[in-house]
Amino acid sequence: MEALKTAWDFFQTELLGMHWLNRLIGSIVEAFGLDPASRTGGSIQYFFYDTIKIMVLLGVLIFLISYIQSFFPPEITKQILGRFRGMGANCVAALLGTVTPFCSCSSIPLFIGFTGAGLPLGVTFSFLISSPMVDLGSLVLLMSIFGWKVAIVYVVLGLVVAVIGGTMIEKLHLENEIEAYIRRGKAMDVPQRELRPADRMKYAWEQVGSTARKVFPYVLIGVGVGALIHNWIPAEFIVELLGNNNPFGVVLATIAGVPMYADIFGTIPIAEALLAKGALLGVVLSFMMGVTTLSLPSMIMLRKAVKPKLLGIFVAICTVGIIIVGYFFNAIQGFII
Repeated sequence: MEALKTAWDFFQTELLGMHWLNRLIGSIVEAFGLDPASRTGGSIQYFFYDTIKIMVLLGVLIFLISYIQSFFPPEITKQILGRFRGMGANCVAALLGTVTPFCSCSSIPLFIGFTGAGLPLGVTFSFLISSPMVDLGSLVLLMSIFGWKVAIVYVVLGLVVAVIGGTMIEKLHLENEIEAYIRRGKAMDVPQRELRPADRMKYAWEQVGSTARKVFPYVLIGVGVGALIHNWIPAEFIVELLGNNNPFGVVLATIAGVPMYADIFGTIPIAEALLAKGALLGVVLSFMMGVTTLSLPSMIMLRKAVKPKLLGIFVAICTVGIIIVGYFFNAIQGFII
């Protein structure tokens, strides 16, 4: 058992966490005459370490997930979802959301297509919630930063929010709140040609390149903000604002995430720095969920497909769900970290 624990710790810290890279960059920083323990040297070490680590993990994860995703083009996904009814359909939709693109803006076109194809509204919303909030990439990346317990609980609770949110929207019978041009749309059953393994490999590599180019600026911004928090903002300030003494920290973090636009790869560096400075775990994860699920740009895109009433209900359900998840993580933080 001890050998298994040692092997797991090595996998989590050296392979997923890439601590060897942090030590290497620290040595390089020292070779240039800077002290990694100083604010400037520490910021430089943090910036290069987190940027390289996230982009390497991103490349590997996107390749693997895109290869899996090649088996689930929109038409196949629609066929799978169409076989289920009730909450079972919401569960399947939420699970399928885990193998789709990484940000909410890239999920909205699929949501529009599924809605126009006649799938139940609650099912499509379960998909829309889970797609940016929880995916296979988030599981691995969260595991590399916060450990396997946090990663698994985060994904499970994200799926629960997606299933409950979609079910609630279904029960409210808001089909008339979908814009008319989508409700009048007709699904086109386009035959999907069978992809060869080489085609799937090519598709996966193309997704690596296109996604990396899209998210790289946000990763740089996120790592830059994280480096600022990690090395320049006093821990006492973070603890006072987002620690035990502020019962509204989860609410503030969720609201603060809404104006931003990033996927989980851009929010991880900020979350990591906040946690290291003493912010509560639930506050940090609520911030991540708020950014990835309720970003202002994605809400603007979604407004093109749904009317204000449905958009407001969607935002309210997601916000309440994220806040509940945040307070739950605060309550169990001592048991999973």
